[in-house]
This record gives sequence, structure tokens and C-alpha cells, in this order.
Amino acid sequence: MKEHYDVVIVGGAVIGSAVAYYLAANPDFDGSILVVERDPSYAQASTSLSASGIRVQYSNPINVKVSQYGLEVIRNFAEIMQVGDDRPDLNFHSGGYLYLAGTAEQAQVLRECHEVQRACGADVVLWEKDELAAAFPHLRVEDIQLASYGLSGEGWFNNTGIMAGFRKKARALGAEIVTDEVVAIARDGAKVTGVTLKSGAVIGVGTVVNASGPRAALTARMAGLDIPVEPRKRTLFVFDCADSPEGSAVVNDGRLPLMIDPTGVWCRPEGKYFLAGGVPEEDPAVDWDDFEPRYAEFEEQIWPALAERSPQFEAIKVINQWAGHYAYNTLDHNMVVGRHPEVENFIFANGFSGHGLQQGPATGRAVSELIAYGEYRSLDFAEVGYERVIEGRPFLEKAII
Repeated sequence: MKEHYDVVIVGGAVIGSAVAYYLAANPDFDGSILVVERDPSYAQASTSLSASGIRVQYSNPINVKVSQYGLEVIRNFAEIMQVGDDRPDLNFHSGGYLYLAGTAEQAQVLRECHEVQRACGADVVLWEKDELAAAFPHLRVEDIQLASYGLSGEGWFNNTGIMAGFRKKARALGAEIVTDEVVAIARDGAKVTGVTLKSGAVIGVGTVVNASGPRAALTARMAGLDIPVEPRKRTLFVFDCADSPEGSAVVNDGRLPLMIDPTGVWCRPEGKYFLAGGVPEEDPAVDWDDFEPRYAEFEEQIWPALAERSPQFEAIKVINQWAGHYAYNTLDHNMVVGRHPEVENFIFANGFSGHGLQQGPATGRAVSELIAYGEYRSLDFAEVGYERVIEGRPFLEKAII
């Protein structure tokens, strides 16, 4: 490890690893890169504990385009991230997403989102209840006013695989990745000058990238800055189904999508089982080390909604559960990406609110461009920059799970 690095990335999960890869792969950037990751097992990383989905069904064009690029990377991941004979396959399942609207207000949101999605070239359709029932015969649709379904370009994939692929390729291209923890960030007026590691090392920096997930606010505070990101707990449940509806769909070769019920409860196939979750009725910030599942959510919230939606979800049994953290942006549930306007060599890549895995490739590319060129050259991330945090101006996203 050297005494100075041009770029120090705080956090080595999918966002930090993606930034490192895109910087290292850019022929116009010849600086040194250090990724500092406190947990080499990534056992509690949001990346490792996520449901690992990707969708284009958003209400803002930037979010749609970010996922479209993410899908392009995922589909070509083995080729892009090849190191030697290792070609990491992310095992992408193109199951699609299915949003169900149970009220006139929810239906109107789907229609508004659909216009944005189609303008971006997304392969999404709106269905009335009879079309929904024909496509997915296992569903009860009497209360449904409208459905939105991704015909292609959506699904789920290997979450730890994408992180490991970025990390391994970044290292092969010259980035250094160390197991340590940033415990202090030094500033000289409007410039970050260095970081102190838990091991005692003091390192000079050219640029610091905050990619520390749910701990983003802790990292920002070390530099005397702030970001409205806090850890929110999400419990995921794997359940077995006595009479599985998988294979019964009339579309997509019988495969079921990730379905989002009007209640906010969602589920999707997971091998021979199903994976499910939802937004807790009470959703406070939690301690950064609190990963105890909320077991009661299944009986109280998830199973009732699924059983109401399909008779085949009446007889189900939990076989596993775990809790992960959303890096929850309390301002508007959207990512915050870009430089601090006053401390310009401090870059945020935070607040993904559960979307970091699918938004990682485009975010890594964007941050690398900002460092290498001083501007965005692919997708313009200006509207999700930090300025809106200072101004208290939400960049609202209607399609939140």
C-alpha cells in the first residue's frame, strides 16, 4: 500500500467495485486506485443480502436508462469481466416484473410511468384485468384495475457474482483492494487531503468516493459533510409452495415474474421455491449492525397478501429468511451521485434505497467519467446530484418497491 492514491474508494461492494473497474479500465485514466473494504466476507453487505433484481419500470427517464445499461452489462458480463479463463456468468433469469394496481390512483401512476418507459424504448405493456388473468391464470384479479408487465429487459441475477466480477477485474487492471476501515478523513478547507485507516495507515488522496452503502452518512460525517442516508431493514423470506404455480404462465415459457401486489408485498420464483418481501408497516432506521430478521412480517403481512392474490399461495411454508439493509435516502428514495459542490474532491455514490445492484454498472461508469474527465460523457447524472440535498429538493420516483 502506498502513501498516496489518486482515488480512494470507501466501500468495496457492488458500487465501489464498479467504480474501481470503470476507472481502471479507462485508457484515459492512469491514476492509482485504492478500495478500502471493512468486511472481506461481504456477509452483511446490501449487495450480498439483496433480492438481486433489475427492472426498467421506473417513473424517471434516468432510472430507466440506468437499468437499461445495467442489463446490457449483465448480459455481456462473462465477456467483459473475463480474467484469464474465468468468465463469470451471472445466470440472468428474464422473468420480468409485474406491477398490479388495485386503485384508480395506482392505475394512473402505472399509466404515467408507462409513457416514460416506452419513450425510453422499454419493452413494457399495460394489461386490463382480463389480459392479466389470461397471462397468469393462477392470480385472483377481481380487484385489479391495471397491470404493467415487462416483456423483456427485466429479471434477476447472481448478486455476489456481479460484485465479485467487478472486483476481480478491477484488481487485474491494477486497482488495489485492501481489508481495512476508514476511520477519519482529513480536510484542508474545501479539499479532502487524506484518510486514516483502522490499521493506523495515513494515506494522502486526490479524490475520495463514498461508496459505503448504508454507512454513507458515517463516511460523510468524517469529512464534515452530511447525506440523508440511513439503514432500513428489509427481511426476505424463502418459501415452499405445496401447489406451485411456476410453469403455469401463458407468457414467457411458463415462467412467473417478480410480482408486486397492490399491498406492496412482492414475490418471485427462486429455483423450486419462491422469494418474498415487502415494505414493513413500521419502517424505522436501525442500527448498522442489526440484521435480526423480522420473523412476524411473514405471518402478519406477506402470507395474507399472497394467499389473497392466489389460491396456490394459501399453502406455503417458510424454509429460510434473512435481513439486509437498504441504504435508504430519506429525502426521495433515489440515488445521490456526484461531487459535493464545495468539497469537490469528495464524490457521493449513495442512497440507492434498494436499487444499488441494478444501478451499479451505470453508477460506476458515471463516477469514473466524473473523475477522469470532470464531466459525464454517457448518461448525465446531474439531476441526481448532491445539490438537491442542500436545497431540500426531492427528485421523486413513483415506482418504489
